[in-house]
Amino acid sequence: MLPFIRSAIRQLNAYKPHPGGTAGSPVSAPILLDRIDSNESPYDLPEELKQKLVSLCHKHIEANRYPDGSHLALKEAIAQYVNESAGLTERGVTPEQITLGNGSDELIRSVLVATCLQGEGSILVADPTFSMYAIIAETLGVPVVKVGRSPDSFEMDLEAATAAIQTPTHPPIRVVFVVHPNSPTGNALTAAEVEWLRQLPEEILVVIDEAYFEFSQQTLVPELLQRSNWLILRTFSKAFRLAAYRVGYAVGDENAIAALEKVRLPYNLPSVTQVAAQLAIAHRHQLLATIPQTLSEREHLYEALSQYPAFQVSKSAANFIFIRFNLPPDRANQAAEVLCQQLRAKGTVIRHTCGGLRITIGTPEENQRTQERLAGLLKDSDEFLASLACGAPH
Repeated sequence: MLPFIRSAIRQLNAYKPHPGGTAGSPVSAPILLDRIDSNESPYDLPEELKQKLVSLCHKHIEANRYPDGSHLALKEAIAQYVNESAGLTERGVTPEQITLGNGSDELIRSVLVATCLQGEGSILVADPTFSMYAIIAETLGVPVVKVGRSPDSFEMDLEAATAAIQTPTHPPIRVVFVVHPNSPTGNALTAAEVEWLRQLPEEILVVIDEAYFEFSQQTLVPELLQRSNWLILRTFSKAFRLAAYRVGYAVGDENAIAALEKVRLPYNLPSVTQVAAQLAIAHRHQLLATIPQTLSEREHLYEALSQYPAFQVSKSAANFIFIRFNLPPDRANQAAEVLCQQLRAKGTVIRHTCGGLRITIGTPEENQRTQERLAGLLKDSDEFLASLACGAPH
């Protein structure tokens, strides 16, 4: 490692996105991959919207000019959507309560820069959860306090979380990150967890990540309007089908948003990204019309996976399902890795994470292929599990 690299960075493992494309050797016929590993929408923008986006970019974007650094038009559109989706007709979210990022990852980074740098704070997360909270914190030198979850319901260990906050530490916990519903496990916040968040002192920022709101239809936006220390994150990468454009937004108290705007990099959203997001909101009813089908497919896949005695299948409020093997943790993780590799060889890419497998809900055709490929690999699940003792099954 180069001598000028920080010692903390030398010890980190970079986040490795799964590559897309095809499987197979260069000399063999490639296999078209079903990419159901990243919780994206399986549906591209409709062709007519793609053409409209091209036309809008051609008419309104000057390539030699910087993007709109205020994001005002997009903030106004997002505020209208947030209020509509939360059922707020009066005194709802205003554009001044919104900030935008190049994906939610940039917003997470901005939160940490604004709250925890220079030894002023640490963060608390409940594992398993979205890995980027800890990864980004560690790259910035921000300490990460981790508590566990129930092995069955994945509810946060609130007793351990309370103890962590009450135990004198340096630096003190300044931010608590939760996902609603959680990734990779798919469980929404319980009433007890929400009540615990309400009881946190005002000097702790509560970040509620609602990346999967459009699938769960559960939001804490109405309550956020009464709490200056709550911040909600959302994204266009999932239900709105804009993962390629990297648009995330945060909703919060005007003063908190003003602080995030101070640390936001100028011109962080390209012009084409802003145009695409505005187009998506304008056509939200068309783009979100596939959600009922996704939810129906999720239930069908849940029922199919639940037929395997080898699996523990978790109920999900998001657009994915999390499964684990009914084995001790080390062997369960090994079995998950083997099955993930075997599915990829057959053309289905899923995510091996947190000792289990996260399967994004794809198109009906992709989901059917997933079920068929799993059935082929697990004709005899007992034989599959027994073979792990002798190495990877063939």
